[in-house]
Amino acid sequence: MNSRVLITGRHGQLARELARTAPDCVEFQCVSSSELDISNEQDVFQYVTAYGPQVIVNAAAYTQVDKAETEPDRAFAVNAQGVLHLARACDSIKARLIHISTDFVFDGANASPYSAQDIPNPLSVYGKSKLEGERLAQEAMPHNNLFILRTSWLYSTHGRNFVKTMLGLAATRNEIRVVCDQVGSPTWAKDLALAVWNAVGRDGISGIHHFSNAGVASWYDLASAVFKEAVALGLLLREPVVHPIPTEAYPTPARRPFYSVLNCFRTWDCLGITPVHWCESLHRMLIELKGNMP
Repeated sequence: MNSRVLITGRHGQLARELARTAPDCVEFQCVSSSELDISNEQDVFQYVTAYGPQVIVNAAAYTQVDKAETEPDRAFAVNAQGVLHLARACDSIKARLIHISTDFVFDGANASPYSAQDIPNPLSVYGKSKLEGERLAQEAMPHNNLFILRTSWLYSTHGRNFVKTMLGLAATRNEIRVVCDQVGSPTWAKDLALAVWNAVGRDGISGIHHFSNAGVASWYDLASAVFKEAVALGLLLREPVVHPIPTEAYPTPARRPFYSVLNCFRTWDCLGITPVHWCESLHRMLIELKGNMP
């Protein structure tokens, strides 16, 4: 591989896993928004020119889906303009850009997994800003140097995510209500990181791709699996009662797709990845979480 890689979004789930799983032959620098504000074009050019990476992995994003509804300018500044700045900087030094996008670019109207060729139709400001970032990157640099990787329902031992939120609630509540009519594929950030490093090492891969763990779940299914596994591992003393509720019973500022399962077969094949079911990855993540506890 022997690449010099710049990773944005240092404090995010993916960037942390990228730093932990980096191959020995890779030189990398991981930067936070305080070190590199990707919404500032001049800062991006100066930083990228000084470091001179062969590959930039953009794991930085404005990910507060509901808050984006009232902060659209900030969401677009990071998720759209920020990506454009990185793409232009990559083009100026002939570097590759691996950009992480989202299942929220789709509206959820499909009845089968979304392929990379399906037409996006985002429902939320967050989804629209991420789709605009994809479009701007494609316009700004040669397609053979651009790899867009959409993923879904990310969780890890780091930061805030659904799995850790459920564990926190279960520690204080006997009953929990969870939405049951939104369906997707939970993805462990560590598995995504390994896929990204795989892509870093394969120069010929470009275009839009999808990656998630295998299998399908609703948020209710995921929460139920979290509680069952957590009790088995000793992370929880007891399983709370989980009540399935429809989306309309849990209104949020941002609309979310009811179905956002991604078709990842093409990506798994071209990266030589054996897909791992989300249940297995969840089990491994919770074992890791337990190991990190004092």
